[in-house]
Parts: sequence; structure tokens; C-alpha cells
Amino acid sequence: MPNSLHSQLKFFNLFIQKKNFWVILITDIALIILAHYGAYKFRFSGWFYGPTFTQFVTALPLLVIIKIPVFYAFGLYRGMWRYTSLSDLLNILKAILVSFLMIVAIILFVNRFNGFSRSIFPLDAILTFLLISGHRVGIRFFYQSVTGSRTLVETQRDQNKKRLLLVGAGDAAEQIIREIQGNPVLPYTVVGLVDDSPAKVGLKIHNIPILGLVEDIKEHCIRVNAEELLIAISALTGDQMKRLNELCLQTRIDYKVLPGLGELIDGRASIKTMRDISYKDLLGRKEVHLEQAEIGNFLTNKTILVTGAGGSIGSELCRQIIRFQPSQILLLDAGEENLYTIQMELEHEFNFTNCQPFLGKVQNFNLINTIIGTHKPSVIFHAAAYKHVPLVELNPWEAISNNVVGSKCLIEAAIIHDVERFVLVSTDKAVRPTNVMGASKRLTEMIMLSCTKEKWDGTLSYATPTQKTHNTIFQAVRFGNVLGSSGSVIPLFKRQIELGGPVTITDPEITRYFMSIEEASRLIIQAGAMGQGGEIFILKMGEPIKIDKMARDLILLAGREPDTEIAIKYIGLRPGEKLYEELITEGEGVVPTRHHKIMVLRGNGKTYSEINNKLLILKEKAKAFDGEGIKEILQEIIPEYTPEKTKLSS
Repeated sequence: MPNSLHSQLKFFNLFIQKKNFWVILITDIALIILAHYGAYKFRFSGWFYGPTFTQFVTALPLLVIIKIPVFYAFGLYRGMWRYTSLSDLLNILKAILVSFLMIVAIILFVNRFNGFSRSIFPLDAILTFLLISGHRVGIRFFYQSVTGSRTLVETQRDQNKKRLLLVGAGDAAEQIIREIQGNPVLPYTVVGLVDDSPAKVGLKIHNIPILGLVEDIKEHCIRVNAEELLIAISALTGDQMKRLNELCLQTRIDYKVLPGLGELIDGRASIKTMRDISYKDLLGRKEVHLEQAEIGNFLTNKTILVTGAGGSIGSELCRQIIRFQPSQILLLDAGEENLYTIQMELEHEFNFTNCQPFLGKVQNFNLINTIIGTHKPSVIFHAAAYKHVPLVELNPWEAISNNVVGSKCLIEAAIIHDVERFVLVSTDKAVRPTNVMGASKRLTEMIMLSCTKEKWDGTLSYATPTQKTHNTIFQAVRFGNVLGSSGSVIPLFKRQIELGGPVTITDPEITRYFMSIEEASRLIIQAGAMGQGGEIFILKMGEPIKIDKMARDLILLAGREPDTEIAIKYIGLRPGEKLYEELITEGEGVVPTRHHKIMVLRGNGKTYSEINNKLLILKEKAKAFDGEGIKEILQEIIPEYTPEKTKLSS
């Protein structure tokens, strides 16, 4: 008896929990009956009786028995109808069409519509759709009306919210308005929109008016007393963003921007993703499209080693790699804090827990050999390097130890353990280098090229080779400056602007190539999947940018005026710096690839044993902190290297 009572109580609780389901179900049955009744009323223009009424009563059970299970199969009882959307109405339409076809097929099979009016059933389907969908829409309208009626407290709370004006009246703006209206906790109330399309002016999105054109944004801000602007457009070119930035600056109120589509994981705009406009937005580089299938074969279910994993490029490489579901990522970095940060980010923000951190230096061959020998990575992305030109110029021995010797250790370990693929992250400063950093990266490229399957002569420094062939695919990826990286000039400019200036620029004519960290990392992965061995891939950087103009744009972004509010000071080129950077040397034979943003050249050079003899001397010079000696040896190995004579501290 107690068990029976418990079962009854459990069923009753389940019934209470599902009461909304039963209410909707019973309502639907009533509406199905009403729709069928309405179909007869329409067909016979008034009251129907006798045989016609008998047909009506006879068909009702069939309609209910067919329609209700079909409705359930199409998910009509799993939605929250206060949030009815177009997709829900489409499901209702599909369910009614399927049930209509089933009913017609059954009646046709049983009695070939003998005694039934054929027009009844199309009318029944139309009325069922109108009543069922109208019922759902009515529920949503009711809840919106209830939540839309404001109490005095709610009205006062709305008055405390920021009055937000949206720039752009497209899909992203619609999502933002819907999110703000559906979440009373958000500290914004949308007061209007502006757009470049005259045809949209005067229309409304979710009852929010499109006030006018973007070019008149200053007047519209005054008109609605806007307190903040949001550029609600997810796809803008650099020129379009510059124009909007200039127009927003004229309003003298705060403004933010939605991230580009490439930054949105699910492709949906949200008020939570809005951020301050950055120089990357003004750069306006198009989203990189990756060859997903090829990269999947390259990374999926593989163990991947990333050196310099805590750095700007290395950490972004990790974020991009996990999208392709590797079995494990090995994180190697010499910086404790950076290594810990990327490990925690991957584990807690991206829910990728199969990552193994290694704290150590790439020039420690025993460590590198142990890591690769134990974990057997299929792919190595070598991003660890010293990259800051003036610092490396004053400490050239560190460039040799970290950039050259470290790369040599990794390359040899990759050969010893037969790693499938090795991708070297290089730089445009390796082209006709004038500084130690660029020369060290060019030397690293040369070492890598001499170790390709076709050219390797069996030489190793750290072990005795058991054979004179190997299967590792070696390739390099060369590109220019990266916005926001640790060595980028932008953080320095921003700090100088915050302090009130002056902003220091080496030369008014100095130019550099730039791309975002995300774009560079994606293209590195793409190039890595394309290589057959011995290539230097070159990323198309677009047009070079004047650093002087960049500084002025950043000052304007901060809402200040260059030269008047923030001074600009020219301090001269630093040790090892060029006025202009290059991505290729004339005559290198660069050819396009199937990816529109990647070019390739086949590297030529010396054998590994020829380079290795010089490397031994270079290593000794580095141990002795002999800066000038290091430059002399580098020049012997790299004829195009033209060092400056720099007085080095002893």
C-alpha cells in the first residue's frame, strides 16, 4: 500500500510538473476540432446536419489520432511558447502538411472519399495552421505584454540605464535589440538606430525606430539624448570602419564595436561581445577562410607540440589548433606565468583538458629530446624566439642561444624521432637582414632547409644518426608584424597616449606590414597543412602602413587630437632597424598557392654539415658574449646580412 501511494504521488508530481504540456495538448485538441468544424461551416455556408454532420463526427477521431502524434514528432510540445519564433511556426506548418497528407492518404485508401467533400481537408489544414500558430503567437504576445507593462520601480530602473544608439540596422542590430529587450538586467536601453540605407529610414526593428542616416549621427544623438554608441555591424572593411570611427568621434560620446565574424565563435552578435574599437578594426583585413578538411587531416586526433606556447603567436596557435580536436597539445615555454596562463585558458575557457605544460628552454636538447621521445608529437609548431629587434641587437648572444641553437635542437630531435611535420614561424626581418634578430631567423630558415628529406646529409650534433634519411616535412612561414603582440609598437603608443604624450616615432617615413594575431595564426596552420617539404610560405600582408599614420589614428581613437593635444616626437631609427621591411628577396622565385593569402618559395642553400661547422663557432662566440664576433660569423653564413657596428656593453 505505501508503495502504491508513493507511485500515485510520483505520478501526480510528474503531472503537475508537466501541466503546461497537458494544457497545450488539450488546447490543441480543442483547436483541431474547432478547425474541422470551421471547415464544414465554410464549405456548406451555414449549419450542416444529417449525413454531413455524421461525416464530421466520423472524421474527428481520425484527425486527432493522426495530428497529435505528428505534432509531437515535430517538437511542437517541447518549445517554450513565450519565445515563439519563425522556426517554431515553420515546424507547425511542416507538421500540418504531413498530417494532411496522411489523412488524405488514409481516407483515399479506405473509401476513395466516398461521401466526403474533398475541399474540407485543405480548409481544415489551413484553419488548423491559423489556430495552432495563432495560439502560440498569442502566448508570446501575452508574456511580452505582461513583461512590457512597467511598474514605477522598473521605469526608474530603465531611466538609470544608458541610452544606446545603434549604428547599423541589419541582422546584428536586430539580435542586439532582442537581447536587450529580453534581458532587463543589461544596463542599456536602445533609443534608436541609424543606417546608410535611405530606404530603411522611418522603419522600426522590434518597435525601435531607424532615425536616419549614419552621416547625420551627431544630430540624431542630440535628438534622442544618446549616451553611448554601438557599431552593430559584424563585417566592415578598414575604410568603412575609419569612416564610422570619424563620425562617432564627432558626437563626443563613448562608442564601442561588435567583433568581426572571425572573432565570434558561433557567429552570433551579442551585447556581451561589444568592446572598444581597436586599431585592428581600422586595419580591416578580411576574415581568413581555412581548408577545414585538409587541416583536419593534419591536426585531428594528433599530438601537437607548440613551442613558445605562452607567447602572442604561440598562445593563439593553441586556441586555433584545439578547434580541430587534436588528441593532445604539448605546451613548451620558458616563462612560468605565460605557460600557466595559456594552460588555464585552454582548460577552463575552452574545456580542452588534454594539454601538457613543459617549463623549459628550447636550447635544452636533453629536455626537448625527452619530451618528443616520450610523447611522440606528430606536428611541431616552433614559435619560440626572441623577436624584439633593439633588445636582441644589444644582446646578440641570446638570439644565437634561443633562436638558432634552440631551433637546431628541435630540428634534430624531430629527425631523430621521425616527427611527421615541423612548421617554423619566421619573420619578414629575415629578408636582407640588417639586425641580429633578422639574421638569426634567416639562419634558422637555412638550417631547416638543409634538413629537408632531399638535402639532409645525415649530420647530427646531438646524436649519432642511425640512417641518412628521414620522413619529417620541414617548412617555414614568413610574415610581418602582428598587431597586439608582445613586441608590437601599439601597446607602447597606447601607454604614451594615456600618459599625455609625446608619442615617439623613429622616423616619419618608416613603414611596416601588419596583420592580426588571429589571422597570422590561422594562416600558419593553413600553410602547415599545405607543405610538402622545403618550402618557405609567405603570408600576404597587404599594403605597408606608415607608423606615423598609425600613431595618429591611435590618438584619434583615444578621442584626442594629434600634434595639439598629444605631441608626436621623432627620435631616429634604433639599432638594427630598417625604414622599410620586405617579405621576399628579389629573385627568390615566389609563386602563388591555391590559398589566395599564401605564397611560397622553394628554399635553396647549403648542406647541414656546411652550416653546422659555422654554428659551432657561432655558439662559442655566444658563450663568450662576443657581439661583434657573432655578427662577423653571421655575415659569413648569410652574405646579404649587412650589420651595423654597434657598441655593445661588456
